[in-house]
Amino acid sequence: MVFLRGKMVPIFLGLWTLAFGILIPVYAKTNAQDVSALNVMYSSLNSPQKLTSWKSSGGDPCGESWKGIKCSDSSVTEIKLSGLGLTGSMGYQLSSLKSVTYFDLSKNNLNGNIPYQLPPNAVHINLAKNGFTGSVPYSTSQMADLKELNLGHNQLNGQLTDMFGKLSKLTLLDLSFNSLTGKLPQSLGSLSSLTTLYLQNNQFTGPITVLARLPLDDLNVANNQFSGWIPKELKDIDNIETGGNSWSSGSAPPPPPGTPAIPKRHKRSSEGEKKSGLSGLAIGGIVIGVLVVIVILIALFSRRKSSSSSHYLDDEKLSQRRSFTPLVSQELSFSRHYPPDPKSFRELRSVDSSSSIDMKSLQTSPSVHLKPPPSDWMESCNETESTSRLGKRSTSVHTRAFTLADIQAATGNFATGRLLGEGNIGRVYRAKYADGKVLAVKKIDSALLQSSGPEDFSGIVSNISKLHHPNIAELIGYCSEQGHNLLVYEYFRNGSLHDFLHLSDDYSKPLTWNTRIRIALGTARAVEYLHEICSPSCMHKNIKSANILLDAELNPRLTDSGLANFHQRTSQNLGVGYNAPECTKPSAFTLKSDVYSFGVVMLELLTGRVPYDSSKPRMEQSLVRWATPQLHDIDALGKMVDPALHGLYPPKSLSRFADVIALCVQSEPEFRPPMSEVVQALVRLVQRSSMTKRGDDASASRRTEDDYF
Repeated sequence: MVFLRGKMVPIFLGLWTLAFGILIPVYAKTNAQDVSALNVMYSSLNSPQKLTSWKSSGGDPCGESWKGIKCSDSSVTEIKLSGLGLTGSMGYQLSSLKSVTYFDLSKNNLNGNIPYQLPPNAVHINLAKNGFTGSVPYSTSQMADLKELNLGHNQLNGQLTDMFGKLSKLTLLDLSFNSLTGKLPQSLGSLSSLTTLYLQNNQFTGPITVLARLPLDDLNVANNQFSGWIPKELKDIDNIETGGNSWSSGSAPPPPPGTPAIPKRHKRSSEGEKKSGLSGLAIGGIVIGVLVVIVILIALFSRRKSSSSSHYLDDEKLSQRRSFTPLVSQELSFSRHYPPDPKSFRELRSVDSSSSIDMKSLQTSPSVHLKPPPSDWMESCNETESTSRLGKRSTSVHTRAFTLADIQAATGNFATGRLLGEGNIGRVYRAKYADGKVLAVKKIDSALLQSSGPEDFSGIVSNISKLHHPNIAELIGYCSEQGHNLLVYEYFRNGSLHDFLHLSDDYSKPLTWNTRIRIALGTARAVEYLHEICSPSCMHKNIKSANILLDAELNPRLTDSGLANFHQRTSQNLGVGYNAPECTKPSAFTLKSDVYSFGVVMLELLTGRVPYDSSKPRMEQSLVRWATPQLHDIDALGKMVDPALHGLYPPKSLSRFADVIALCVQSEPEFRPPMSEVVQALVRLVQRSSMTKRGDDASASRRTEDDYF
């Protein structure tokens, strides 16, 4: 016993050391999403030897002290790889690095476009002195914590979009020595903390008056094509360079009447001028601050009470409600208006990450059973059911009545310059009001209502007003005066999916693979709502990329919902390339015809091609006929994918996306799945994007072999 007691302490210490040694790597192991993103980055950087300890698959960046990586607990927080002579690109999974605040890959030889998605919570981004082309990535517009953005000394081109409205913390912006063009966007004037701005050696044009109100200490706009006058407010800046532009001579004209005065720029006090204690000015400032806080609290309280009934949301307010991420956790949840059956949801959540979509069961299994929404919310979508009149604000019409005079004034009397688009039903105009609100007005072709009169339009308004879904464009109001029948909708500055895919200018409207999946999923949910939640079911009859609008966060909003009767009266050809084979006459259209049209939209997302293109060789003119035989061929699929993606997509995700398309565009309508099953398949695909199995498979050593989705 004495002998055992003598050995007790070393035995105990040995066991403790063993346990402690086992526990250390558990706590040090890096977040799996961070590991995967760095694996992709390493491969995209051509696997440089200078990045010691880095791997193309698996590893533990925090525990193994990868070069240039700093961590907090299990999350990567800093990436500093400046001046290492790196080549290639940065990969396509940077949006997964949610804890990274410092991101510096400056002074390397990186090229190609800057990835559309950068670390979303970055505070400091420095990509200067590389060979990047393309434009400033729009995702930076959502980085509310960003303080420094340095993209100088690259080969960026194109115009700056209005992307600075939310960057109130930005103190330094360097876009110098690029090839950026066009006028400065108005949102630059929103950078209330900006003290340093370098725009020299670009090709900017127009005036710089938007900069007059900024608290700049250091400004360089030299060697551009700026014109007009240098605002006198900027001449007080200590460090300012303006040479090499086409400034106007003489004194500047007075500002337009009603322009608010610009506060005088105050020099910063030196150390010797600082006084101890609180001055009268400081005390006054504190008092004013307290009063402002009280006013804000009262305003917030009032807004809370009134916000629930407001239908007058423009896209700027909408953009403040959600942060922009390519794939967020909300995408794994169903709409709050119709939660799925708990059993179905449990089955969905328990899908194994390594399993593939069972396309056979998807084709034959019954539709997902959805709980009905509350009885007071479930209203009919049948266009013939309502008999309400426009003159009577019945409980079924929750929209605002606009006057024709107001709409004419807001649209410039339906001026050609305000025309947004034209379809089978009528034209859509942009309406801008004096208070700054912008809406979209659909002017229904009067010939479509000649036989039925205002009663039919009243029923249409009533039924459209009952459609409430996050992915359906909201009807805000209507007008029926002097033979004009108008529907007023939300306005989305980003335009339509068709514009993004087929009319993109290549620098302001990029769509990543994750964003395309999100657009497909949101649109599928909108159609599922029409088909399986509305009672009776609503056919859309005009699903196409031009009718899928994109809000400020690139979330889809299906428009033209509730107007199926018009499409039936207008033409049996509802869109070249979108029509299902059975739609030889309007009466042949079914819910499954909508599924086919949605499949064509998914094909557009995958290939970047229009549904019918007469300029292509004859065998490639019809997108469905050309693409369908190749959807299950991995090699062919890689060749038909949209070149605008530049190969930045997970191959397995692409394959599964194609599998869903193949089901939707089948020639026999009875074999097409209901929309609830299409939604379920897309949710599974999204789920795999957030699974954390990556890094455990040693055989997955290259991007083309990784099972990311």
